[in-house]
Amino acid sequence: MERAVVQRARPLARRPLVTLLTAAALAASGLTALTSAARAADADLARNGGFESALDGWTCTAGTTVTSPVHGGTSALKATPAGADNARCSQTVSVKPDSPYTLSGYVRGTYVYLGASGTGTTDVSTWAQSAPDWQQLTTTFRTGPSTTRVTIYTHGWYGTGAYHADDISLTGPGGETQQPPAVPGGLKTGSVTSSAVALSWSPVPGATGYAVYRDGAKVSTVTGTSTTVTGLTPSTAYSFQVTAVNDAGESARSATVTATTAQRPDDGGGSSDLPAHALVGYLHASFANGSGYTRMADVPDSWDVIDLAFGEPTSVTSGDIRFERCPVAECPNVESDAEFKAAIKAKQAAGKKVLISIGGQNGQVQLTSTAARDKFVSSVSAIIDEYGLDGLDIDFEGHSLSLNADDTDFKNPKTPVIVNLVSAVKTLKAKYGDGFVLTMAPETFFVQLGYQYYGTGKWGGQDPRAGAYLPVIHALRDDLTLLHVQDYNSGSIMGLDNQYHSMGGADFHIAMTDMLLTGFPVAGDANNVFPPLRPDQVAIGMPASTQAGNGRVSPAEVTKALNCLTKKTDCGSYATHGTWPDLRGLMTWSINWDRYSNWEFQKNFDAYFG
Repeated sequence: MERAVVQRARPLARRPLVTLLTAAALAASGLTALTSAARAADADLARNGGFESALDGWTCTAGTTVTSPVHGGTSALKATPAGADNARCSQTVSVKPDSPYTLSGYVRGTYVYLGASGTGTTDVSTWAQSAPDWQQLTTTFRTGPSTTRVTIYTHGWYGTGAYHADDISLTGPGGETQQPPAVPGGLKTGSVTSSAVALSWSPVPGATGYAVYRDGAKVSTVTGTSTTVTGLTPSTAYSFQVTAVNDAGESARSATVTATTAQRPDDGGGSSDLPAHALVGYLHASFANGSGYTRMADVPDSWDVIDLAFGEPTSVTSGDIRFERCPVAECPNVESDAEFKAAIKAKQAAGKKVLISIGGQNGQVQLTSTAARDKFVSSVSAIIDEYGLDGLDIDFEGHSLSLNADDTDFKNPKTPVIVNLVSAVKTLKAKYGDGFVLTMAPETFFVQLGYQYYGTGKWGGQDPRAGAYLPVIHALRDDLTLLHVQDYNSGSIMGLDNQYHSMGGADFHIAMTDMLLTGFPVAGDANNVFPPLRPDQVAIGMPASTQAGNGRVSPAEVTKALNCLTKKTDCGSYATHGTWPDLRGLMTWSINWDRYSNWEFQKNFDAYFG
């Protein structure tokens, strides 16, 4: 490569910039000369934009200041996105209505964003796809006719590495200085359901918004004087407070009100419009597997969630998922694509959910790169759109998920295959919205074994796959519709009673499910606890027949497990840590094998919950 020849230019005399531009040049560039008064009105409104005073003025989900690398001064921001967090840092700035502003800053890293929201006109953002060294980002906006504050922010992207930001400025006329608002009064509860509580309060003069606290933790911010807090657990007591917010800060918290959520009604409800107790089954849509092919239209109405098995990758690390229907040579009675799609629509019209299940025993999926992550999103979206499906089931088995040696905290995963999977699923959820159904079917090795072992362990030598699903479940727990761990093809697993439990009876299902609904310290660390899932997020995974997998239990043992977990009867020697009448239901491998066994599994479910 040839070196560029650099010519030394003679320095210009120190003269005002406008005198160096002709009037014609100004007109051609669209610039107009600013009056000295207008120029004096503009100021840098960003507080601590150089991060010289640590994070003063900034609210960051994951960030710190470093002394190297920096663009200017002695400090810069370093923020590291996690599997469920894009490491956003923001601050709210007072501005004048109907005024122009320029937002600028320097960034380093991959997929780094700089933007402004709440402008009252068009919110703006700009980003650097890849900035190995400092790169300036600049964007402009005009405030709306009544806008008095905007929020400026920077963030990275889920599953990518750390990014840096420095010397962030917002240039334009400053707004009026305010005092924090008064404490809100009149807080009261309204309607209360099994999963939500309505709140309202009196308006506060000068407040531009309100923050809502549940049990001492901030859960939302709103602009009006009412909201509904959702995602609550049935039959549970909660306390609530609110604060008033404006540009100058946040008021003290209001008086506390309490509410206890109702029991879940017996006639349905719950996440993604599933019935109160649901039956989940896998349909061999791409193979027969000795059980014979079952047409979609022939699946009985008892099955509430139908997982199409399977979408598989073109290669282990490609992220390119393909769904091929069973060929006629293997499945002589297979329906046409048009008939298959029509049957899916008919099931959905009857209230059923049909998902694409990714992985399975043969479908190893390792999203080792962001390119694989993005391909996973696009290819899974193509399958969902092609067949009009309701969502995604993650059935990663074998060596799909494995933890790097330095990845020891399930709440903050580092391993690419973990963070890329979380990022991909969050992108899919954002694309399809709240109606997107997300289920997971991990093996016990990847979940409950985490009570004893997590990854390679503190001293190395352990199987890096141990507990490897825990960071995925935790990062996606707010998006998760159902977790149905495969309580089959499993070795003995230690329960919360510190005893080993083995397949073959109700005891194994009771102990394994109790762990999910109670929570447990990961790798025995009392300071690192995997929190419990809601009972409506949990179903018990069982094989439908002896041919379907190891660990099949009789209908009588299935009933014992359900009685213990939902009624605390028939518990045997294992003492559960609670009673969960809202346990969602059962999952089985598979619908085809249950048909092969004269629908024994389905009939027992119908008899119990019918």
